[in-house]
Amino acid sequence: MCTSFTLIPNKEKTPAGLEAVLPHILAEATPGLEENVMAIYQALDLAHHQLSFDAFRYAFSGYENLHEKQQLGPKEILSICDFSQPSNQKRLYIIDIENRKLLRQTYVAHGKNSGKVYATHFSNQPESLESSLGFYVTANTYIGKHGLSLRIKGVDKGFNDHAYDRTIVIHGAAYVDAARAKAGIFMGRSWGCPAVPKNESTAIINTIKNGTCFFIYAPQQNYLTNSTILND
Repeated sequence: MCTSFTLIPNKEKTPAGLEAVLPHILAEATPGLEENVMAIYQALDLAHHQLSFDAFRYAFSGYENLHEKQQLGPKEILSICDFSQPSNQKRLYIIDIENRKLLRQTYVAHGKNSGKVYATHFSNQPESLESSLGFYVTANTYIGKHGLSLRIKGVDKGFNDHAYDRTIVIHGAAYVDAARAKAGIFMGRSWGCPAVPKNESTAIINTIKNGTCFFIYAPQQNYLTNSTILND
């Protein structure tokens, strides 16, 4: 069981050793996946939107795995939180895979104990106040202290499978907004939830609820080499 671990942010290139990991993952995946991933990435012009190709193809590989295992609902939506980016950048991407469309790009918070500008520490443990890496499947909505909120189930064993019991959910927060980014201030931090701008939360939640794939990414070698979703 993984508990907590640390990464060093690297915005320029894939961290040393990871170059050998991804080709292996893709080689074991659906035939032609690499070409399909590149075609979608280019069609969506995701490089222009600051999402790295590595982040997208890891996300798509896991999405395909969950889809093949029938763990996802009918909506072909893939959400990616790219925590290799600082919190004052729009690092949440909501993608319509079926129609090859970037539906939304916006801000998203990380856990209080995961770091300040960058999320560099991750944990699967209760009361850690840290974000958890990996793949989630969105569940049902409810009205809580943050208003409309969305439960998510962590399906990456050892990395985020305690998320549901930790009440890690998607909700709106006043401390996540464009004004902070414009002022050059890092976003406020949650207790581990991927909180989104309050004025966008209802639209985001209604788009991705009920069985879509939600992926929290960071270039952390331990996760990328040991994730059951990426390596099964």
